[in-house]
Amino acid sequence: MSEARTSQTSAGKQLPRPSREQRITKQRVAVGSALDQLDDFVSTQELHRSLQSDGSSVALATVYRILQSMAEDGLVDVLRNAEGEAVYRRCSVAAHHHHLLCRTCGKAVEIEAPEVESWAAKTAAAHGFTEVQHTVEIVGLCPECSTKAAGN
Repeated sequence: MSEARTSQTSAGKQLPRPSREQRITKQRVAVGSALDQLDDFVSTQELHRSLQSDGSSVALATVYRILQSMAEDGLVDVLRNAEGEAVYRRCSVAAHHHHLLCRTCGKAVEIEAPEVESWAAKTAAAHGFTEVQHTVEIVGLCPECSTKAAGN
């Protein structure tokens, strides 16, 4: 019987190991641990600055590569901010999901949407597409920012 493969962050959080073989380096552990400390999405540059201020010597290019690898393995969510820059956050939902995003404060809410999954599969099949992936981001104002906007 095979044993489930996991890795552990410095915070003691158990994470599934990537589906493809990845070396678990001290840089990868540092990036994962830094992401575990954050609730909000962060750019590669912001994460790199945070790592440097914590004393980790991880090159910016290495942070880019690690985040890309983690995204491919489904370990982080990747969104584009208002400037079009990729921002990352540790996935808190293991299954495929989508996001509601506040365009003012950047708050993100993870949602599951079976209706979207069904529609995407039917639409792809109707056009002969297979092995389909999709991303849905619904952008608007969160309740707090809506209240502030209404007060102005």
